[in-house]
Amino acid sequence: MNIGVPKEIKPNESRVALTPHGALELTNRKHSVFVETNAGLQSGYTDEDYRAVGCSVLRTAKDVFSNVELIVKVKEPQPVEIAMCRPDLTMFTYFHFAASEKLTSSFAETGATSIAYETITAKDGSLPLLVPMSEVAGRMAVQEGAKYLEKSQGGSGILLGGVPGVEPAVITILGGGVVGTNACHIAAGLGAHVYILDTNLPRLRYLDEIMPKNVTTIYSNQYNLKNLLKKTDLLVGAVLIPGAKAPKLVTKDMLKLMRPGSVIVDVAVDQGGCVETCHPTTHEDPTYEVDGIIHYCVANMPGAVPFTSTIALTNATTPYLLKIAEKGVLGALKSDDSFLPGLNTFKKQITHEGVAEAFGMEYVAPSTALSL
Repeated sequence: MNIGVPKEIKPNESRVALTPHGALELTNRKHSVFVETNAGLQSGYTDEDYRAVGCSVLRTAKDVFSNVELIVKVKEPQPVEIAMCRPDLTMFTYFHFAASEKLTSSFAETGATSIAYETITAKDGSLPLLVPMSEVAGRMAVQEGAKYLEKSQGGSGILLGGVPGVEPAVITILGGGVVGTNACHIAAGLGAHVYILDTNLPRLRYLDEIMPKNVTTIYSNQYNLKNLLKKTDLLVGAVLIPGAKAPKLVTKDMLKLMRPGSVIVDVAVDQGGCVETCHPTTHEDPTYEVDGIIHYCVANMPGAVPFTSTIALTNATTPYLLKIAEKGVLGALKSDDSFLPGLNTFKKQITHEGVAEAFGMEYVAPSTALSL
């Protein structure tokens, strides 16, 4: 199979979809990998690194798209990339379609096939290709929150861990999944007083067992959340409904409960955000203020640490990429029940229920679409 790796062009996105180590797994099996020049440079990989493992380095993204059957990316395609898509092309990347009707409609209209990292679902219900970036984003959420709590950044001037004789900051985390758990580990390790909320009681019991004593698990409901917001210095949004829009758990009116200079980091922003006042920002201009509360809503947080993120992503995606290359797109999808939920569009049809529901579009089950 011919596989293409274009350079990411979303603003401030420094990751690349495939490391030379991952590419070697493909070329060793006689597949052809075409990489756009300088695609890996920001992640620490030169064109020569790719050539050394048997890849062809091409001058432009157009050259890459026109030579391949499968495009592997990190972030959702930008308009210029969508314009290069065609019905016989498959794209494998993070799409997060439910956050953008325009993206969903324009990509579906090309007739190209989309397989979304974030909706591939293992037998145990986990999301194996979302996990590595969720781990990075969860850890970064506390790191960035700590920075913007500094007075010079507009924050309240509180140190997360406090010092002897001074109380630590209060961090509230919405969601006990991968993002929330990783945020909790970092926050607790820095000495903050952490509250983590979820509606899944077995998950709360598990977190209560594994987390240190400065972490308190709380059942998530509006009453508990409102009480916590009054003392929260850093709020981390870590709610996920696979493939669908995130629920708005914090309304604009609820911001009035928070102290001025408090910080919100909404990791769920790439799925629409779980805070009503959140909208996507960039690494170049990451924050804005609403009612005295600093909002950090960067939609591609792991892009700030591309060396770590690129390796972690390739580790997770390579087994799936090999399956596509060996069996073909349809063969891979039909042969693996965990792979099938990754199919989001096929022959102009919306094949993920959460995406279709987000915009009132017609939904066609993946198994039905592939049998047509």
